[in-house]
Amino acid sequence: MQQKQNNRINTIKNDDLAIIEEILNGNKNLFSVLQKKYSKLIKTLIRKMIKDEDDVEDLVQETFIKAYKSLDRFQSNYTFSSWIYKIASNSCIDFLRKKRLNIVSLDQPFTNKNDDEDNIHLEIEDNSYQPDIEFINNERKNALIDSIENLPEKYKIIIKMRHEEELDYNEIAEKLNLPLGTVKVHLFRARKLLLDNLKKYNIQLD
Repeated sequence: MQQKQNNRINTIKNDDLAIIEEILNGNKNLFSVLQKKYSKLIKTLIRKMIKDEDDVEDLVQETFIKAYKSLDRFQSNYTFSSWIYKIASNSCIDFLRKKRLNIVSLDQPFTNKNDDEDNIHLEIEDNSYQPDIEFINNERKNALIDSIENLPEKYKIIIKMRHEEELDYNEIAEKLNLPLGTVKVHLFRARKLLLDNLKKYNIQLD
C-alpha cells in the first residue's frame, strides 16, 4: 500500500515538473493547469486561517500569482503542492500581521473610563525616516498607478472596484452585471497583467 502511494506521489510530482518545464520554456498558458489542480487544496488551507470569503479569494489568487512569479526558483526536489502550500501559508501570515497592525492607531486617544475628558495619547519617537525610502515608496506608488492605467479597460475597472472602492466580489458582480465566476477570473487575469506591466519598471512590489 505504501509503495503504491509513493508511486502515485512520484507520478504527480513528475507530471507537475513536466508542466513547469513547459511553462518556463514559454508555454505560460499551462500555468492554468496547475492552478486548477491545486486551487481547492490552497483554498481549504486559507479558509482555516482566514474567515472572510472575499479575503480568501484574494489570497488564493495572490498565492498563485506569487507562484507564477517565482516559478523559475522552484526546486525540483520538492513537490509543487508542498511549495505552493508554503507560499499560501506565508501569504496568510503576512495578511494577518498587516491586519493586526491596522487595528490600533497610535494617533487615537485612549479614554479613561473614570473621566471622559482625560485622554491619553501615545507618542513614540520615529527614527525610521529616510529620504531615499520615501523616494522609493513614491516611485513604487507611481509605477503601480501607471500600470493600472495601462490595463485593458475591463480589467482596470475591476481592479479599481476591488482595491480602491473596496467592493466585495458579489457587489462587483452586481454592479458590472457579471457572473461571480467571471469576476474572479477577471480579477486573476488583471492581477497577472498588472504584474507583467510592473516588470518594465524593475521595481519589486510586495
